[in-house]
Amino acid sequence: MCIITFCMAVVSPVLAQQRYTISGAVRSKKSGESIIGATVTVQGKNTGVVTNDYGFFSLTLPQGRYTVIIAAVGLQAQQIEVDLNKNTELNTQLQEESNTLQDVTVSAQSKGRSISSTQMGVEHLSIKETKNIPVLLGERDVLKTMQLLPGVKAAGEGNSGFYVRGGGVDQNLILLDDAPVYNASHLLGFFSTFNADAIKDVTLYKSGMPAQYGGRLSSVVDVRMNDGNNQDFHVNGGIGLISAKIDAEGPIEKDKSSFLVTGRRTYVDAFLKLSNDSTINKNSLYFYDLNAKLNFNLGKNDRLYVSGYFGRDKLGFNNVFGLTWGNATGTVRWNHNFGSKLFVNTSAIFSNYNYNIEINDNGSDFKIFSQLRDWNLKQDWQLYLNPRNTIRFGWNSIYHTIRPGEVTATSGLHDTSFQNRYGWENAVYLNNDWKVARNFNLSYGMRLSVFSALGKGNFYDIDHNGKILDTTYYNSGAIVKTYVYPEPRLALSYQFNSSSSVKASYVRNTQNMHLLSGSSASLPTDKWIVTNNIIKPEISDQFSVGYYRNLKNNMYELTVEAYYKTMQHQIDYRDGADIYSNDAIETQLLFGRGRAYGIEWLLRKKAGRFTGWVSYTLSKSEKQIDGINNNQWYNARQDRTHDIALVGMYQLNKKWSLSANWVYYTGDAVSFPSGKYKVDDRVIFYYTERNGYRMPAYHRLDLGATLQLKKHKKYSSELSFSLYNAYGRKNAYVITFREAKDNPQRTEAVQTSLFSFVPSVSYNFKF
Repeated sequence: MCIITFCMAVVSPVLAQQRYTISGAVRSKKSGESIIGATVTVQGKNTGVVTNDYGFFSLTLPQGRYTVIIAAVGLQAQQIEVDLNKNTELNTQLQEESNTLQDVTVSAQSKGRSISSTQMGVEHLSIKETKNIPVLLGERDVLKTMQLLPGVKAAGEGNSGFYVRGGGVDQNLILLDDAPVYNASHLLGFFSTFNADAIKDVTLYKSGMPAQYGGRLSSVVDVRMNDGNNQDFHVNGGIGLISAKIDAEGPIEKDKSSFLVTGRRTYVDAFLKLSNDSTINKNSLYFYDLNAKLNFNLGKNDRLYVSGYFGRDKLGFNNVFGLTWGNATGTVRWNHNFGSKLFVNTSAIFSNYNYNIEINDNGSDFKIFSQLRDWNLKQDWQLYLNPRNTIRFGWNSIYHTIRPGEVTATSGLHDTSFQNRYGWENAVYLNNDWKVARNFNLSYGMRLSVFSALGKGNFYDIDHNGKILDTTYYNSGAIVKTYVYPEPRLALSYQFNSSSSVKASYVRNTQNMHLLSGSSASLPTDKWIVTNNIIKPEISDQFSVGYYRNLKNNMYELTVEAYYKTMQHQIDYRDGADIYSNDAIETQLLFGRGRAYGIEWLLRKKAGRFTGWVSYTLSKSEKQIDGINNNQWYNARQDRTHDIALVGMYQLNKKWSLSANWVYYTGDAVSFPSGKYKVDDRVIFYYTERNGYRMPAYHRLDLGATLQLKKHKKYSSELSFSLYNAYGRKNAYVITFREAKDNPQRTEAVQTSLFSFVPSVSYNFKF
């Protein structure tokens, strides 16, 4: 309340004038979908707002006549004359731009990267743009496209996992319609869980995260599904080399309600069955996913959304080994407008991730099951207090359940299981975006996070060597340990002129869900653990500064951002740790601190027949944990010095569009053996320096082309071609060591590479 009182005092002279509010929603005329990030400005005035995640806006002005301009990327802007002598509702529908060659303006402009906005480190991905960027096997992928942006690094060859500003894979909060997605990958990471045909909007926050987001240290990826067309029925689909997809959408009641259903499946397993070799035709390798959404207009001020996702992968080898994993999410959201200035969104969210392993090994048959499940309630309020102040506040409560592993034996072994772990995560937040002066904006706020580790189960007291000193049992629901952390946010921007500005921000984040990985690549079986009496919440403090400039009438955009991030309570393994067979996982871990710093450049061409960008990141990521590397600082696994991406798209004519991207990055930090010895004629390698070596540098060129076959009002089709790794670079996926066959005294390194010259073609249609 003190922030609201302060803001009222600041603007009280202005409020003495007669003022009225223009509010409403901006939607697509073609589909009825709400438009996120549309700009609502007043001609001749230095004032305006951006629509929120549900297309709503509110703008308060003195009484008078105004020309209101409403615009969005890829849509025709509207100018509306308003005689403002009372509160006015202005619901607007925007038409798509005409698709002549002269009008092609493929744009990747961020809704958050305005010159005046205080928001830093934000990238808004255009779904239309991802369609043209060549990727592995031609499957459009928003997470792979994201890896071409500065500050975002691929976790490995073909992997949909990513590192942001020196953080680990688990330090990214990935949301699908507000539901956390704990493993956003298919086929061991070669594809992401997000079917691009089901997605409306993707926003990445690398720093200065708004106060409504929390729970991860490094980034937020907010993915919004399409709402469904409430005007006409449409069916879209595509057939590629390894997968097929289809989606259908349309009105349940025109203008009032709609549905969306999308499905996708790979069919590599169908080709395996064609083989005459029994060691091949009994193998399985496929994934499928399903997105669905219902959207109901309940009246002038109310809207209800029901959305869900279900995806599953299966990997099997000749009935000997089987691995299945997948996510399921569900979200029910209710939007309500309290008049023209107050908007609330209330959500009930479910999220589930699990994997199941089946092993049949000469009479020792068993299954392993692990699960992570969340129940989540949240409420988010937006108060458009006046043209200078927009206040956002709300709360969030999540109940976590982790089943680390249950072994069910069918023969030869005994059933066993690790203890379930439970956590209750709560947060309240308040933030104000304040336009202090014509060229100076300030955003400030606070998020208060409260986490409680809960019973039932045994909790331990251990010494510095990892030995258990004492065990305490807690009953179901009993509070074992509670952590309370304030997470302040502060951001500011100073605008030099209409085309350039500087910004600075500070943000603190905490994290209570932690991922343990036993390999250099992220796997579905990596182990999630939750904060308890020994494993403390991870904490990060990030400072950022940046310079932003639009060039040549906004055709080009230049961004330079530098950051410094400190991290507390970082987790790593003891030497020789076993993280999979220990119930007391705390005995295998060590804790310390981390730091990451770097500078990012992005030059982007946003309009014209040729568009694209060049990004470069220079960075460092390190840890210092007592008990590792002689207690000295060492490279984090995700440390890379250089990361470069070049992306280009060219509209050759009305039928052909061409694209290419080239990437280069320094090899990952890895631990290679420093020596070897023999035990019972078996060679044992020993390691001395944690992450003290480097994989070979990585680089790759991808090419793509799209041919528009037919394009009518009710039907269109196209062919998409791509060539992944066009010059056949043998990039290292993993390096192993062995004795040389001709000289056992000599050790040789063996490099394994995955892909070279991977062509693909797909046929897509829409009617």
